[in-house]
Amino acid sequence: MDSLTSASGREFRRAVVTGGAGFLGAHLCAALLRDGAEVVCVDDFSTGSPEAVAPFRDEPGFELAVADVSDGLVVDGAVDLVLHFASAASPPQYAARPVATLRVGSAGTYNALRLAERCGARFVMASTSEVYGDPLLHPQREDYWGNVNPVGPRSVYDEAKRFSEALTTAFGQTGAVDTGIVRIFNTYGPGMRHDDGRAVPNFVRQALAGEPLTVAGNGRQTRSLCFVDDLVRGVLALARSGLRTPVNIGNPHEVTVLELAERIRSLAGSGSPVRFVDAAPDDPRRRCPDITAAQRELGWSPETGLDEGLRRTIGWFASDEAAQRTSGEIRV
Repeated sequence: MDSLTSASGREFRRAVVTGGAGFLGAHLCAALLRDGAEVVCVDDFSTGSPEAVAPFRDEPGFELAVADVSDGLVVDGAVDLVLHFASAASPPQYAARPVATLRVGSAGTYNALRLAERCGARFVMASTSEVYGDPLLHPQREDYWGNVNPVGPRSVYDEAKRFSEALTTAFGQTGAVDTGIVRIFNTYGPGMRHDDGRAVPNFVRQALAGEPLTVAGNGRQTRSLCFVDDLVRGVLALARSGLRTPVNIGNPHEVTVLELAERIRSLAGSGSPVRFVDAAPDDPRRRCPDITAAQRELGWSPETGLDEGLRRTIGWFASDEAAQRTSGEIRV
């Protein structure tokens, strides 16, 4: 069997991806399978979708385990990579599942770490730029501790990830597990749920439907958007490395939310107006990664420009909506 191999000789022959039927998880499963690894996808479909893994359900190297990692994680056989990506990720999703979000960041992370410990596997957890909160340092470096409201409307996600980082670090410091932490900045691309609730899928769906593009607040808050293919490449570079400290993976090109809406409208050829709505509580005013560590330690930088990534995303949404109309299905 072929295997994923780093410059240092690290090989991954069988990987477990928790949350493997989610947006990022499904792209990671696909990338690992393309490179010859066997993949065990673990998901309870609470926020993931069976359609996300349908393209490779019948591949001989793919196995689907329907389970909630917060309740336990048992995988038979050898495993040499555990990617812990299980969690609700968008504000509407984690607001609807606050306790479950905290459990997957605590008990779920513990169970995934114990699996890696039993198997002697490399472990990489998906953290988030949300650990920086509404940052007072710009751009955000990995040594910045953040400005987080621990009891605010975003706290269940922010604090779940902060605890998950602490737990992962503790396992790594004791030598029990070879650990890595990826702090993921806003990522977009084909495969996002239509009802995801974040800016890019909201604006794309609205533009294609001719509906008003709803911009929160005055639209001057910024985001730094990374195309999913670049993100996956960065995560796997981290997995292959020996890096144990948190590393930012994101695109440092910063745009305002209003500029993003207008760009999507133009690329979609839409006549939708922009409509301003109330700002979300605790919505970060600026968000931009310092990727010096990723460039230096992993040799990673994003390669996909914003317009190119948005065109591919809009094309996928348009095609998926057309397929839904043809089949008579409504998938969210």
